[in-house]
Amino acid sequence: MRPEERRKQIEAYLQKVEFASLEELAHHVGASRSTIRRDLALLEAAGLIRRTYGGARILNPKSDEFAFVARDGRQVAEKEAIAKQVVKLLQPGQTIIVDAGTTTYHVARYLEPLRPQIITNSLPVATLFAGTPTVEMVVTGGVLYPRLGVLLGPLTVEALKHMHADVAVMGAGGITEEGITNSHSLLIDVQRAMMKAAEKVIFCLDHTKLGKSSIAYLCDLSEVDLLVTDSKADSHIVERLRKKGLEVLLAPLSEEAPLPSS
Repeated sequence: MRPEERRKQIEAYLQKVEFASLEELAHHVGASRSTIRRDLALLEAAGLIRRTYGGARILNPKSDEFAFVARDGRQVAEKEAIAKQVVKLLQPGQTIIVDAGTTTYHVARYLEPLRPQIITNSLPVATLFAGTPTVEMVVTGGVLYPRLGVLLGPLTVEALKHMHADVAVMGAGGITEEGITNSHSLLIDVQRAMMKAAEKVIFCLDHTKLGKSSIAYLCDLSEVDLLVTDSKADSHIVERLRKKGLEVLLAPLSEEAPLPSS
């Protein structure tokens, strides 16, 4: 492949996923990491991308497919049902890691009455409690990806290594019998650090994520304590997951699922 063509493929891929690691880009175009570094340097010099710790992100995305606001408008009833179910499982005063994502954001909206300590790499979650004195908010450091409102990178991972939580409330791109996956490899290191820091790990995935695989492998089902999904979930997929030893809780959908006031 010619260098110009390879760089166009890299740019096109970043337009699709917004950010990616060196390993992910190298695999995508079939080149070495050193070659990818040189390509990224040229693309950055052209003002097309920004290099970050371990990867790169696009500077002028053409799609809002991965933007937080756009994604938050999908499967709202399902996310609300899952959120209400998850909060029933939590105890007052717990330390709760809230992963960056739209379903976990819906969970966060119901946490204030529990007066928890929240650890998060999500700016939308942190902003939600900015003026709430009853909730202690701990925000990880890291590189900010504005459209997703998420902090990622080695600084985020390092911060989580020094933290401990009762529960981690997690999201992901998909789940199958082979395990849980997510859409970006840069998310994976942070999510693994979150899971390691927590006594209990709960994944919140609406029914559209079941039976689906994303780009990057996150973990085996044995590393998950509970999956909470909505009652639209395919019963055959749920049964297969349960046979693999995963506890699955189905959240009933309600005709009326008003959002709590911010």
